[in-house]
Amino acid sequence: MNGAVPTTDVYPPEKRSAVMRRVKGRDTTPEMAVRKALTGLGVRYRLHRADLPGKPDIVMPGRRLAIFVHGCFWHGHDCARGARVPKQNRDYWVGKVDRNRARDERSRDALAARGWRVETLWECDLKDSEALRARLRKLLKLSFHLAGKGVGETDG
Repeated sequence: MNGAVPTTDVYPPEKRSAVMRRVKGRDTTPEMAVRKALTGLGVRYRLHRADLPGKPDIVMPGRRLAIFVHGCFWHGHDCARGARVPKQNRDYWVGKVDRNRARDERSRDALAARGWRVETLWECDLKDSEALRARLRKLLKLSFHLAGKGVGETDG
């Protein structure tokens, strides 16, 4: 052998790189579903605030509410998809997901320390759009009580 590491990937390295490049970190399908539901409820929000720990996907500054929309696989959710570990390069993926979870926890803790309420919406919970709207209404109702705003009022 010429020092190359044997691989059992179904794609050649060039194809694997192309596939991985298409994995998005923002404007994902789950994130867009949440944004559409919030817009339908008349709520204003900001996206990916770089000045906040973890750059939350959706931020409502007036409500002090930060929402992360997590993919179950990438963030190690305890659902069927999140519990799945690829057979190929297992150690890499276990480490990757563990690092993501640790980073998520640090971000949540840092936001909470700054007085933000942090909510995580999981990809698997977004399949039922009516349940998603109900959950968002509940979050916004709680925000109303905590921040003195009603659903549909702007956050600025």
